Amino acid sequence: MALLLEEISRADQRLEPLACSVYNSVKLHQLVFSVFNFCLTLALITIEEILNSRAKNMDDRGNCPYCSLPLESKGMVSRVMKTLIGTIHWKRRVRRCRNGCPVGLIAPFDDELGIKRNQRTSAEVKHIGCLLAVFVPYKIAESLLSSLFCVNVSDGAIWNWVREAGEKSIKKLQAELEQLNNGEKPKEDEAIFQIENLPLIIGGDGVMVPFRPDGGNPEGKTVWHEVKVGIVARMGKRINKKGKEVSVMVRRRVVAVLGKVDEFRPLLWLLSVKEGIDRCQTVVWLSDGGKGFWRIFREQFSKHAIGILDYYHAVQNVWKGVKVWLDGRTKKACQWFERVRKRIRGNETEGVVKDLRGVLATAQLTDEARKALEKLANYLENHIDHMKYADYKNLGLPIGSGIVESTCKWLVQQRFKGVGMRWSKNGFILLCSLRVAWVNDSFHELFFDYAPPK
Repeated sequence: MALLLEEISRADQRLEPLACSVYNSVKLHQLVFSVFNFCLTLALITIEEILNSRAKNMDDRGNCPYCSLPLESKGMVSRVMKTLIGTIHWKRRVRRCRNGCPVGLIAPFDDELGIKRNQRTSAEVKHIGCLLAVFVPYKIAESLLSSLFCVNVSDGAIWNWVREAGEKSIKKLQAELEQLNNGEKPKEDEAIFQIENLPLIIGGDGVMVPFRPDGGNPEGKTVWHEVKVGIVARMGKRINKKGKEVSVMVRRRVVAVLGKVDEFRPLLWLLSVKEGIDRCQTVVWLSDGGKGFWRIFREQFSKHAIGILDYYHAVQNVWKGVKVWLDGRTKKACQWFERVRKRIRGNETEGVVKDLRGVLATAQLTDEARKALEKLANYLENHIDHMKYADYKNLGLPIGSGIVESTCKWLVQQRFKGVGMRWSKNGFILLCSLRVAWVNDSFHELFFDYAPPK
């Protein structure tokens, strides 16, 4: 501590000309940067002094894990670590086995500090680097780390951190799935109990992402794969500036899977269980007409949730049928569509299906028109129970899947569909798992074993 006290005593001498210069037209930003850099230097010296003192006073004697003989001291060896406040140097004692057992050099103080043998960058730098990579390309994340924190690392290093954290996130998720499959309910967030009376909205959709054709090889034609995205959200009410009551999302949790529906379903169910689906009074499944997502509803969620077909997707399919039958450019087609759209909004879908069946039975139609109307009638008939829109509105429930579609945009498209971007499957999965962890408030725990500061 003597070095620290000596540095602090010199602080007055450093700050005295700085304080005097305030009266010599020094700009505010110059003053801020000067004091900031001084504080960083002081913090660096403080940490180095603390580490050297702890290492020197630590009783790190131990026995070899192989032969159980006392370990032999090899003296104090330097250790260097890149941190957010600069590069830190300190010395700690290293030991090895007297009998030459294959344990290498052991540094007990490193274990106490929670750092690995070959680690050169501290956890908080990795945390910031991965957080930046969640939002921007790796090269930009490298530049931001240098500009904001004066930490110079390569984009390749950030990718390695993403891979390490992403693999940890995936293992954690797999462990939770295994726990659920064994009949053990995962722990719910305490915040759920404060909003458990609010409706729980569950939905799924897909978004196409560009991938490299041969793993990490950038050569070749782009291959597109669908990423299935799910959201579990609590919906509340608030009064806007105009005094009107509007719906607002109080809490959201997401899942994203590069794979088939059968891989997506257990993850969405796990998320729903963690969000309290078993205790929620009102649960809504909200989706467009994708067959795979409605199969998930029937097999997994139908006992818990009300199924609602996205109204806008439904009327879009009605218009597709009308365009083929009556020619979408005609006035008759527009008038027929407007009437049907209002009838569907007013819980009259069954009547619309009956009318379509009547047209199919009596009207002279082209093969193309007959096929289009038959497809439309079957579509509406299959979803009659999910199209009681007037009832849903009276209950204050959403009838559009906007929250699901927007999730695809900000969760996947904003980060993974930039100009010229193409991904390897492994690279996408690892980074996407971190992006999902950030949304779900579980990002911090991938790097630290304590709760994030509020």
